[in-house]
Amino acid sequence: MADGFSAIPAFVLRNLSDKLYEKRKNAALEIEGIVKQLALAGDHDKITALIKLLTNEFTYSPQANHRMGGLIALAATTVGLTSEAASQHLEQIVPPVINSFSDQDSKVRYNACEALYNIAKIVRGDLIVFFNQIFDALCKLSADSDASVQSAAHLLDRLVKDIVTDGDQFSIEEFIPLLRERMNVLNPYVRQFLVGWITVLDGVPDIDMLGFLPDFLDGLFNMLSDSSREIRQQADSALSEFLQEIKNYPSVDYGRLADILVRRAASPDEFTRLTAITWINELVKLGGDQLVPYYADILGAILPCIADKEEKIRAVACETNAGLRLIEADPAEGFDVGAILFIARRQLSSEWEATRIEALHWISTLLNRHRPEVLLLLKDLLETLLKAVSDPNDEVVLLVLEVHSCIAKDPMHFSQLLGFLVHNFRSDNSLLERRGALIIRRLCVLLDAERVYRELSSILEEETDLEFASIMIQALNIILLTSSELSDLRNLLKQSLVNAAGRDLLLSLYASWCHSPMAIISLCLLAQAYQHVSSVIQSLVEEDINVKFLVELDKLVQLLETPIFAHLRLQLLEPGRYIWLLKSLYGLLMLLPQQSSAFKILRTRLKTVPLYPSQNSYLSSGLQISLDSEVNADSDNVHKGLNLASRLQQFEKMQQQQRMHSKSRAQLRYNFASSSEEVQRPEEPNLSSAAPNISKPRDVNISKPLSKTSRLRQLKL
Repeated sequence: MADGFSAIPAFVLRNLSDKLYEKRKNAALEIEGIVKQLALAGDHDKITALIKLLTNEFTYSPQANHRMGGLIALAATTVGLTSEAASQHLEQIVPPVINSFSDQDSKVRYNACEALYNIAKIVRGDLIVFFNQIFDALCKLSADSDASVQSAAHLLDRLVKDIVTDGDQFSIEEFIPLLRERMNVLNPYVRQFLVGWITVLDGVPDIDMLGFLPDFLDGLFNMLSDSSREIRQQADSALSEFLQEIKNYPSVDYGRLADILVRRAASPDEFTRLTAITWINELVKLGGDQLVPYYADILGAILPCIADKEEKIRAVACETNAGLRLIEADPAEGFDVGAILFIARRQLSSEWEATRIEALHWISTLLNRHRPEVLLLLKDLLETLLKAVSDPNDEVVLLVLEVHSCIAKDPMHFSQLLGFLVHNFRSDNSLLERRGALIIRRLCVLLDAERVYRELSSILEEETDLEFASIMIQALNIILLTSSELSDLRNLLKQSLVNAAGRDLLLSLYASWCHSPMAIISLCLLAQAYQHVSSVIQSLVEEDINVKFLVELDKLVQLLETPIFAHLRLQLLEPGRYIWLLKSLYGLLMLLPQQSSAFKILRTRLKTVPLYPSQNSYLSSGLQISLDSEVNADSDNVHKGLNLASRLQQFEKMQQQQRMHSKSRAQLRYNFASSSEEVQRPEEPNLSSAAPNISKPRDVNISKPLSKTSRLRQLKL
């Protein structure tokens, strides 16, 4: 301490702590001269004592003027030394200056920047040993509240960057942890400072910033949503540069990059999402097999973006998705089928149609490429796929059915699929109404119509809910009669009396079709079993001919006028040959209310039937005639194997069960109504509790076909 004071005159020390800057500057120049003389004399002990004096008595002084004087004196000391000599004393000179960067007085902080700037110009590369401390200080000063301090810090920052880029002493390994810690700072000035350093260091050939990209990539993406346009542009520019470098030198850590990009692809900021998806797209092109372990995560990021509201994001996401699906990977190489399937299954619940569609495409792709692995995970997948059948979008439903059909290639899964489907129809009647026709028709195309109908018939034959079974059979019957996809099936049924395959199909459907009288009548009309149709009509009783029956009969009459039953109408040109057809149609006519449009249509059609002498004679005499279709359509030879008598008994038995079931349900409704309100008409248990008072005209309308039934049974041809 004494040596330090002896080296510096008292007036110099006094002026060094003066309030006036000029006096402090002049004092610093005096110290610079003193240091030069000491350096020439090689008296480094006195130089050390002088620096210690300046540090303890001035830079750490509680007086701001003293601290500013000490800082300018330390800079002057460094200037007075040669660069080699200065490096010996940097451990004493630099720390007090860096410490002053956090001074409460902005003037002191400004002087600290100025002092270090002058020191750095002298020592240049030797200053690198203090780089981390200087970087930390500059990071804070870049956001200083005083504009003059910010300006001084920027000048110092540029000089330090020059020193780093020109030298070879900089350690990127030591710097990266420091950078990573600050990348999530929100202050815009700090963000500009950090991006500036990243850009500068990336431009240095000997510094491999690309290898450390995962350490600060997330922070750069975070800056893309900054409120400052300038920061967004700087971050985007830096990211674009790094992406170009990856294209040129694709040896990067794809796993860590993918993890960051996947998270950023879900950002609420559009620009961030677009940039992240663009990066993922390029990585998929470049990484290829290296990305196999990360396919599931990448797919989870892409699928939601396919339905993004921003068109550019949608376009890039679709391109990426297509590229990812083209890469064929093997589970042995780390391809996780279960993880991909989980992502696709989860996205089936997305609110966006485009995402659900692509998820189904992925499930289909996995089934085609890795069928055994997918079938092992089928239990979790099936429930989600079956729910997707109720999707409001037709395209989604069709794709779901394609996936189902792919699964159902195995007999076991085929039966399971249709069983689940019937269960869903039973649980959700609206699904059958809204989607039933679409689902059944599509499955018939994908899985063979005959196979589908045989399986459904087998399932419904064992159905315990008779009301549902009746509704389901009516729906299947309408589809069978009207769908173009089932034309081959209809043609086969038309040959039931002369073709073994058609007869076998008719028998396989018959039992379940017995749940609905009108369905069995339609089926037998299609199969040209006209005598059996007449027998079925004759077997109907009062309870069978209800409103639902009449509605279905109305539909059948309308269908009789379509090309599907053109063969039937042409057969009416030979009434003598097809007497049972004529009798069946007259039987249906007798069941219809006279005021209905269906009655008028059918009556008009029957009026056009020509009457031959043989027919008149037959009708007047009441003789039994053996008539044929091709080769005696109603003969024992043709009906061999059908056993129509037992089939009629089967139908009557099922209808008896249906009647008992209806009465049971009506009684339950009646009991429920009785417990909630006073029942005024307990003698009418068949009436709905929701509408206990049914008007008489409705009863009269229903009674009309009953009187016709009575007359029909007395009709003898």
